[in-house]
Amino acid sequence: MGLKRLLLTALLAVAALPLYAQKAGRYALSVLDLPVSARTAALGMDYLPLYTDNISIAADNPSLIDGRMHNKLSLNVVNLFGGANLASVSYGYHAGKMCDFVAGLRFHGYGRFDGFDETETSTGHFFAADYTLHLGWGMHIDSSISIGVALKPTFSQYETYHTFALAIDMAGSYMSRDRQFAATVTGRNAGAQLISLSGTREAMPFELSAALSYRLQNAPFRIFFAATELQQWDLRYNDPLSPTTTTDPFTGERIEQSNFVQIADNIGRHAIVGVELSIRQLIMARIGFNYRQSKETLGTTRINTSGFSYGLGINARKFTLDLGRNNYNLGKAANYITLLLNIDR
Repeated sequence: MGLKRLLLTALLAVAALPLYAQKAGRYALSVLDLPVSARTAALGMDYLPLYTDNISIAADNPSLIDGRMHNKLSLNVVNLFGGANLASVSYGYHAGKMCDFVAGLRFHGYGRFDGFDETETSTGHFFAADYTLHLGWGMHIDSSISIGVALKPTFSQYETYHTFALAIDMAGSYMSRDRQFAATVTGRNAGAQLISLSGTREAMPFELSAALSYRLQNAPFRIFFAATELQQWDLRYNDPLSPTTTTDPFTGERIEQSNFVQIADNIGRHAIVGVELSIRQLIMARIGFNYRQSKETLGTTRINTSGFSYGLGINARKFTLDLGRNNYNLGKAANYITLLLNIDR
């Protein structure tokens, strides 16, 4: 009965917070959508459904938090674009039965800016940054099912302006007894902006999604699949470079995409796929593809590598090093580095 009450209380707490189903660019703190793990980013995913002791993965998926992460540390650095960078640190602690925690801090810096007043007189330099404290708790209900909750208070400082927001992630995972199949359902970034820049509170980037992974018996690779933005069916928009409706230059007749093409395109915008190849558990090669990202950053050329991601992992006795790269568009890519350490060793 105690467990049921705990779950009910957590669900009601999330339900009491405003949930928004908004498209990109219409909400505050979109940085909360970015993964912190190089392994996750290399597969193109927001989080991974994978039963492992990798603490950086648990920072994105709290239902994976367990006692194997005790005294483990992850350091993450992400080189973005235009002088923007992301860094985070996470630490795992096991305090007893039903007491597995991961705590961390994330820093997202946007670089240095030149300040000017209304008369175009220089006021010096200033910086802009977001700071997120991550407090995650996880519990195994049985050998196959686990749940987790993460609290993410975020403070933002842009010159003399500041904001404060509170977000919550809730996740539940299932793992088959042979550990070949895993699945996660999660609601991420449910919450509210408590202090806003202009006095008008903006929507938070809430997302409902599901992900699964499967490894064939005796196969050296694992397949990942995610269904994203399940709270919002229509993710399409009329791109001027690739309009859904055109006009015949000779007859003037309007030509529209068929319903089948539109539905297939919209389904594809919800999907992410990835593959991870293991070479003797020492070297891991990863690749992923995000169809929506590819379509929304499509250039004018036929060759388009945006939406693809890839990376490598090296497992040593005392540490694990993961490298990832995500091609957000033809000209820019984010580079991820994750170092995992076991303090007990």
